[in-house]
Amino acid sequence: MGFADQRFNVNLSILFTELPLLERPAAAAAAGFTAVELWWPWIDTPTPERSELDALKRAIEDAGVQLTGLNFYAGQLPGPDRGALSIPGEESERFRANIDVAADFAGSLGATALNALYGNRVDGVDPAEQDALALENLVLAARAADRIGAILLIEALNKPESPLYPLVSAPAAAGIVDKVNNATGLGNARFLMDLYHLSMNGEDLPAVIDEYASITGHVQIADNPGRGAPGTGTLPLDDLLGRLKKAGYDGWVGLEYKPGDRPSAETFDWLSR
Repeated sequence: MGFADQRFNVNLSILFTELPLLERPAAAAAAGFTAVELWWPWIDTPTPERSELDALKRAIEDAGVQLTGLNFYAGQLPGPDRGALSIPGEESERFRANIDVAADFAGSLGATALNALYGNRVDGVDPAEQDALALENLVLAARAADRIGAILLIEALNKPESPLYPLVSAPAAAGIVDKVNNATGLGNARFLMDLYHLSMNGEDLPAVIDEYASITGHVQIADNPGRGAPGTGTLPLDDLLGRLKKAGYDGWVGLEYKPGDRPSAETFDWLSR
């Protein structure tokens, strides 16, 4: 078990970024992939023009790839932000304005997962206030996801690279999953298990898999150190994915690694091994 038994998709917000956005789905297809995922592509607006949404939809359809997952608006990402939903004021409003836009776009392409990044802590704001706002917004997001038959993903990031982000462990993210499911009664909030982020936090990855595979809705990978392709670091990703499979996870595994100084299309040689 391991790489040979997985369904891999490509995150087009970190791979193939040497190409314009509308050319990336076809590049992923040319590299042999049948599915892609995306961070919110329009970092400056939660509500892009219909023409922009339609153009990306056509690019994905014309490439013949499946969109499996999409992030809600998350602020400047890539950049300093790590989400918007827990940030009082304008950013929270932008997140709410994006909920139906993102859900409708994802639903139009058959995507079954929507990722809601929590957002950084804000100086001078009570964390309890941020957490209450986050739960309100996550409930709205979960209901929108349910409307299109999708799950809502809650992701743990890593503290060294995201020091202001409060969900920097598997238990922290799983706790939010429970709160959202308890609040909605829908049961569609799930854990996004990113093995790179969890390894950066120093977590016991086999133990995390054993404990949280049952609530995991999506998995993402990159090697560590470096956040490069499998084999560029020291993580036993083949073994870890095999353990996930044995624990019952049979969903997509998102490739969310940096290509380094090579074109993205040249970073998939590890798959043939």
